[in-house]
Amino acid sequence: MPSTRSKRRKSSKKAKHTQKNKSKSAPAPFSKSPNTTTKSSGKRLGGLFENLVAVQARLRAPGGCPWDREQTHATLRTYLIEEAYEVLDAIEQGNPNHLAEELGDLLLQVLFHADLALEAGAFNISDVITGIHDKLVRRHPHVFGDVKADTPEEVLKNWAQLKAIEKLAESPKQDSLENPFPSVLDAVPRNIPALLEAYQIARRAAQVGFDWERVEGIFEKLEEEAAELRAALASSRRRAVEEEVGDLLFSVVNLARFLGLDPEVTLKQSNLKFKERFQEMEREAFRLGKDLSKLSKQELEFLWDAAKTRARAQDLQGSRS
Repeated sequence: MPSTRSKRRKSSKKAKHTQKNKSKSAPAPFSKSPNTTTKSSGKRLGGLFENLVAVQARLRAPGGCPWDREQTHATLRTYLIEEAYEVLDAIEQGNPNHLAEELGDLLLQVLFHADLALEAGAFNISDVITGIHDKLVRRHPHVFGDVKADTPEEVLKNWAQLKAIEKLAESPKQDSLENPFPSVLDAVPRNIPALLEAYQIARRAAQVGFDWERVEGIFEKLEEEAAELRAALASSRRRAVEEEVGDLLFSVVNLARFLGLDPEVTLKQSNLKFKERFQEMEREAFRLGKDLSKLSKQELEFLWDAAKTRARAQDLQGSRS
């Protein structure tokens, strides 16, 4: 079934979730609900999966769904991204039934691409499952082998080393002296959003030991980058300013990573917090019969502080209940 139809169906449901969880910027804890146990819990997992694969194949087959039949890997890219973000939204809302539904939609995207590949004679869903199964076993020698790794950091370092070895073995021998072997950063695609790219680059570099030993070092780096930005601003060189702003952003991403935070998630939370407080300013201005765009800087600041105070009071009340 076309994802666009499901999006329309979900929109009203999402509005209810958003309203119920208004003013919450952090992911809500999952609560057990009576509906958490699925109707299919008594069925074999293999049978369930085979039925789902068969449904998707039927939609693509002659006489199936016209929308499904015209899709390609390229046309499905947008839906794959949308479904991934809807999973993140479900996690933030803290509703297990909502999360289960969104994970199903994301799984459908995997099956869809595998079905397209099967039709093209490239690979099938069995290859996908076998590939990730073997990779998990291969990349966890501390679980399935004799390697010792007692901390998450050791696990990540081993993972990066194993990945580098695998990529080196897979790559054809190169005559060029410029790139005689693969880089640990080669796996970071250039077509992903810049924030995610920065996070992946910094994370992969840290996995092989290129990282700060203490958080104070990153704060020092932030101060250094801020000073360089001020110097670039004083020189009125736009290209230099652009470069230094980028360096400052990269350092902030590194700070989030070092603290064990995902910068994309933290920024999304801050975006939501700013949006809710700004909309509270708009409501208050409307209540007072004023046009927000015509208020002075001092009046705007007053409304912002009031909205922030109300939001904090609501959060405090919510934490007590």
